[in-house]
Amino acid sequence: MYGASDPAAADRTAFRRAEKQYKLYKPPNLKGRSRSRSRSKPDGVEGGCGDLSAVVDFHALLAADGELPAGIGRSNCAGFDHPVFCFLDRPGFYFIPGALSTEEQCYWIRESLKTFPQPPNRTNLTAIYGSISDLFVAAKNRKILVEVENSDVQEKEQNNGDGKTESKYSKFVEDSEIQKGEGCRSTRATTLMRKLRWSTLGLQFDWSKRNYDVSLPHKRIPDALANLAKNMAIPAMPFGEEFKPEAAIVNYYGPSDMLGGHVDDMEADWTKPIVSISLGCKCIFLLGGKTRDEVPTAMFLRSGDIVLMAGEARERFHGVPRIFTESDQQEISALVSQLSGEDDCFILDYIKNSRINIFTGVRCICRVPWFVKWHLE
Repeated sequence: MYGASDPAAADRTAFRRAEKQYKLYKPPNLKGRSRSRSRSKPDGVEGGCGDLSAVVDFHALLAADGELPAGIGRSNCAGFDHPVFCFLDRPGFYFIPGALSTEEQCYWIRESLKTFPQPPNRTNLTAIYGSISDLFVAAKNRKILVEVENSDVQEKEQNNGDGKTESKYSKFVEDSEIQKGEGCRSTRATTLMRKLRWSTLGLQFDWSKRNYDVSLPHKRIPDALANLAKNMAIPAMPFGEEFKPEAAIVNYYGPSDMLGGHVDDMEADWTKPIVSISLGCKCIFLLGGKTRDEVPTAMFLRSGDIVLMAGEARERFHGVPRIFTESDQQEISALVSQLSGEDDCFILDYIKNSRINIFTGVRCICRVPWFVKWHLE
């Protein structure tokens, strides 16, 4: 899984040390005092991310429009209208800063929250609650998901989307509709939205078998997303070929969530890129080497940025140790302005403290499920 089997050995790797350097450290509290003491901060770091001087900022390089730092270059691609940066010693990795306009970012944020978690797409909530329709609408309207244990299985049997049935019945209701003493479990839709960690589009991935299950109900990736990925993948594609994504994973990061170091190596053809779209709060992205012993390069990923990884870059460890939320609202000021309408209030409240990553590829998947480890202990 993640890291070495010996936690002490894992802490000695360069990648692990970088994760701990940049992660968010929460202040001690009464309830978690003993745990907080065990999670000591790296020297000189107050609250995590104390020293950001080594973090590459491609937006600053773009604005400076001067000589690039050593090891960083520009990739020239005929017919591609966006600036593309690369690392000279890490072929196959491409960074496209500000690839999406503010309007485009808002569109994909809305789709990620409203449409992408809809059945038959599976989410991390599916295994627990079964198929949940219209979660976003229910959360926006402050509804509650009621789970009633089924006494009449034949009458109320539900299909959870993978051919299995569950002896429970779930629906969204208003507060006033919940009858006390009925012995039902209930969860607020807003809570479920915050528990949402991933959604799969196109071919559905079976996390237990770690492969795609073509028998699961699914829809094609939306044409708009497929076209966006195809157009943005041009710098990383072999000449004359088009990128045709078959699957996508949408990751949802909360304020203290992270994605531990991993390698995306489940595909047979690494010449085809992964197209990774960032939305919402800024994060730190680590790009390492083919082992965890190589010191990773840290860079900022902002809303609207797109990263491509193909070929040799697919063999490199990478992860997200930190996202920036309340203290860095100026980073998403354009989104805040664009989402100021009454219909977008719930979306704005969500995105102020969250990051969304849309990850597309040809049956794209990483070795380890995205949701296995969201926090470094």
